Amino acid sequence: MADNKNIKTALISVFHKDGLDALLAKLHSEGVSFLSTGGTQKFIESLGYPCQAVETLTTYPSILGGRVKTLHPKIFGGILARRDNQDDQQQMAQYEIPTIDLVVVDLYPFEDTVASGASQQDIIEKIDIGGISLIRAAAKNFNDVVIVPSKAEYPVLLDILNKKGAQTNLADRRMFAQRAFGVSSHYDTAIHAWFAATE
Repeated sequence: MADNKNIKTALISVFHKDGLDALLAKLHSEGVSFLSTGGTQKFIESLGYPCQAVETLTTYPSILGGRVKTLHPKIFGGILARRDNQDDQQQMAQYEIPTIDLVVVDLYPFEDTVASGASQQDIIEKIDIGGISLIRAAAKNFNDVVIVPSKAEYPVLLDILNKKGAQTNLADRRMFAQRAFGVSSHYDTAIHAWFAATE
């Protein structure tokens, strides 16, 4: 079917690593390449899988104490580029932007940090910027990209992979996009509530 898309490259940036190993094992067995940062990259490599550092792609290190890692045109271009748009594809080639087919994110635990009684500074640092941006970008381009927006969705993708291999259809990707915007909406609502409560 024309709406089937193969997963060849996955960008993985997660806070919680639990439950990720089974998904990584399946993706690796299907020949999917991994792209990641920091602790997630180290976790992937600790399992014996090759993983390209985002920094080698963007040529920028993680900066500002980790506040800026994935926010770069070579990352977001790879996610947002429309595969059937000739101009997009020409610019991908011109700027050497790789295609990213799958984005796996698990956000900083903002609500847990608030509930723990942490300081305002610690709470603010748990407002995820890169992760939420990755979620929105991949969900926007659901026509071409799979977004897994939280660890709760790892088993959902794994089930699809076990049934179909590294391939999804449009209904799969749209379902993940809907869940992704649910995650981002909930996350921003929690942040808004915290700001409102601390006025």
